[in-house]
Amino acid sequence: MEKKATSNETQPLTSKKGTSDCNEGEDCKENGLLIRSPKSALRLVEDGNKVHPGQGDKEEAAQISNGYSGVQSSVPCNGMGEVEDAQCTAPAATTTTTTTTSTTCGAEGQQQLMELEDRETWSKKIDFLLSVIGYAVDLGNVWRFPYICYQNGGGAFLIPYTIMAIFGGIPLFYMELALGQYHRNGCISIWRKICPIFKGIGFAICVIDLYVASYYNTIMAWVFYYLVSSFTTELPWTSCHNAWNTGNCTTYFSKDNVSWALHSISPAEEFYTRQVLQVHRSHGLDDLGGISWQLTLCLLLIFIIVYFSIWKGVKTSGKVVWVTATFPYVILFILLVRGATLPGAWRGVLYYLKPEWQKLLATEVWVDAAAQIFFSLGPGFGVLLAYASYNKFHNNCYQDALVTSTVNCLTSFVSGFVIFTVLGYMAEMRNEDVSEVAKDMGPSLLFITYAEAIANMPASTFFAIIFFLMLLTLGLDSTFAGLEGVITGVLDEFPHIRSKRREFFVLGLIIICFLGSLATLTFGGAYVVKLFEEYATGPAVLTVVFLEAVAVAWFYGITQFCNDVKEMLGFTPGWYWRVCWVAISPIFLLFVTCSFLSNPPELRLFDYNYPYWTTVVGYCIGTSSIICIPIYMVYRLIITPGTLKERILKSITPETATEIPFGDIRMNAV
Repeated sequence: MEKKATSNETQPLTSKKGTSDCNEGEDCKENGLLIRSPKSALRLVEDGNKVHPGQGDKEEAAQISNGYSGVQSSVPCNGMGEVEDAQCTAPAATTTTTTTTSTTCGAEGQQQLMELEDRETWSKKIDFLLSVIGYAVDLGNVWRFPYICYQNGGGAFLIPYTIMAIFGGIPLFYMELALGQYHRNGCISIWRKICPIFKGIGFAICVIDLYVASYYNTIMAWVFYYLVSSFTTELPWTSCHNAWNTGNCTTYFSKDNVSWALHSISPAEEFYTRQVLQVHRSHGLDDLGGISWQLTLCLLLIFIIVYFSIWKGVKTSGKVVWVTATFPYVILFILLVRGATLPGAWRGVLYYLKPEWQKLLATEVWVDAAAQIFFSLGPGFGVLLAYASYNKFHNNCYQDALVTSTVNCLTSFVSGFVIFTVLGYMAEMRNEDVSEVAKDMGPSLLFITYAEAIANMPASTFFAIIFFLMLLTLGLDSTFAGLEGVITGVLDEFPHIRSKRREFFVLGLIIICFLGSLATLTFGGAYVVKLFEEYATGPAVLTVVFLEAVAVAWFYGITQFCNDVKEMLGFTPGWYWRVCWVAISPIFLLFVTCSFLSNPPELRLFDYNYPYWTTVVGYCIGTSSIICIPIYMVYRLIITPGTLKERILKSITPETATEIPFGDIRMNAV
């Protein structure tokens, strides 16, 4: 598609004229247009205008590696506002295509060459790193990893966990960062530049993110409720003398000689189930009951915080994460030191790390390791694509991937010590084995077991406040990231929305998420949260990332992808990364997905066993997101002209150039 000339008339520089036109310097200076070979399919667009050239030879385009710096020097200023003659020489053996470049000279022009016009970037590199770390390190690092670790062999579990991280999780993490940074687009529009027929992946990601927002923030509302309740001289889950307690409430931390019976319930458990969740007022998913106004108010406050943190884009959220991403590590260190000084802490640590080597022979241990590292690092939610798209083009995303994934894994490991030192203390106080104390999993591990231990420590109010503040900041980071994945994806696909104020779009999205959370705010809302957590995201995200890995490595081409990385970083990924992207990572994802589908979890929460029909509902919820992928494939083939073969070929061929920013020059690499 040719760019039309405006006021100036385009004079192509052909081999007949040789270098004479440019030696005079007048054509370069007056027209600002330079005609070069069509094979490279590269265009420099004057004043930052975007041009969408036709398909070219990708391999040849990729070979200019860092030739962008040479392009800028092709029309330099001599300090007097003129173009140097020697730099305007056109090769004699070139054929025709247009490469337009701005010849704006002088001090003002030179300054403009170093600025990006239309897409914001992170204010500082550390803003990006903290945002990615804050996204990857969430509540699951604190409650899920310790439980999965001791359940699957303790210290022995670290072997499959590390292997799955090296060959599955980290390569996928690196791939998404590289894709987002190179193509500078969100999860929907990026597929026009990779493989258009897979564009449905972007829509599926947005649906999944909305599902996550509908239940994950409700857990944050529970945390907020606990935080507010902690501002008392005596924590409300310490005693059995409250309005919500039953006759089975038993506190073994009291000075009286209390025996723990089979039906005994701790005050922490009754506070969680009867005061915060109020599940006793619901009979299950078929009778959720009314809406808890306390949790609704807490969720509203959470969304208000989220809105004013992300409404302006990464410029504001990048500043907020300086607090929300660093504060949890300060609190983790304080809690680790406090836990290590408690009586019986060594029992918990021993139980956490004592290896059971025979469990390495069990398939489910490897499945749990793969699932844990995958959901911990978090590819497939569009967040890494969105965050990386705001990086500078030559940012070292390879180093970022290694640093952030390592920090994430180490945080999970250290969190295990924070949790199990306290569980050892609980076992010492109850005079029970650690395995009896550590039966709770998921949120119950935090809201019942850990909260009860804190309540019976010296300075319990202080430790309760900082603990739930830590959980709140851990969750907020992930909420910022998940919504930013949707926002960036939609605004990049529909740029006219961005021009009509991002703030209004973000407000509308927040309202949709709040309304979608109402079912989780009912008295039976905890049952809904559990259902969504197991079915709405798990298999759907695994399927999305599997197709994403296949589309990039097999359709877009591993060679082209590695060339893209070389354009950014100056070096090509080695054979290890290539093998992981082409074979090991897809097999890793397929392995986890098939294991999940062949053995769907039997859901149980408190005393409620989920009926069979809830499994069907769960799979329907999960399918409702990934159905976007085949629907868009069919739609794409229908609207594409030509024979079936031609339609398929056009649908798997990138249709839009990737615009590589260089100052106010934009290079379209096809």
